[in-house]
Amino acid sequence: MSAELTARVNPLAQTWYMTQRQLMVFLRQPAYLLITLIQPVVWLFLFGNLFKKVVELGGFGTTSYLDYLVPGVVVMSALSSNMWAGMTTLDEIQRGTLNRFLTTPVSRAALANGTVVNNGLVTALQSVIIVLLGLAGGASYPGGLAGIVILVVTSVLLGTVFGAFSSALGVLVQERESIIGINTFLLLPLTFLSSAFMAPAQMPPWMRHVADFNPLNWAMVAGRSAMSAHPDWPSILLRSGALLTLALAAVWLSTRTFASYQRKV
Repeated sequence: MSAELTARVNPLAQTWYMTQRQLMVFLRQPAYLLITLIQPVVWLFLFGNLFKKVVELGGFGTTSYLDYLVPGVVVMSALSSNMWAGMTTLDEIQRGTLNRFLTTPVSRAALANGTVVNNGLVTALQSVIIVLLGLAGGASYPGGLAGIVILVVTSVLLGTVFGAFSSALGVLVQERESIIGINTFLLLPLTFLSSAFMAPAQMPPWMRHVADFNPLNWAMVAGRSAMSAHPDWPSILLRSGALLTLALAAVWLSTRTFASYQRKV
């Protein structure tokens, strides 16, 4: 059976085809990865050095602020890069590319999931590079390779939540200004109402309680715990499970918006 025929009848093959299509765009623009790493480098080495003595306040679970900061930077980078997935979807709508795909036998799930898988692969690569940069800067990871893998997985799950949501948003609003406005509105509150830069023990009580309901914080807590010398596995599994549930819901929503859009064209 030819690859083209297989792609027509196999949803997984269709999804992989759509993923490859987007990966080719990424590979043709390697500078994009470098650009996305500029902000994490600033957080790690400038912000990290500026506030490195903050661990003396206690509650960080480590004597090195960089050890504490790396998982937070990995997760924040996953959030900030995936929140703009809707812009790619909007570009495809405005160029007419999405409409052409909707006239083919490709499934709506493959159209939505191709973006999700592509973003997940890019997020995983980005996360690994940030972990290596932290290691080069002197960070230590007592949890070893297993802890790093869990951190990468949680960052990919978080990225999937917001990437799929952003893609759905791109289909629904079809306006750049709306996507930019919503992303700007969400990014800073999600970041600062989390344990990204400060240990929960040092946060105001109300902020600590809000962070308990923040998906960004779930990924950070699970990743930090997994990379510590004594992982809290119940906490890791609980937060990872919650992220997985949200990711599945976001992907379902994204697929439904693609199907809804098809009925209007």
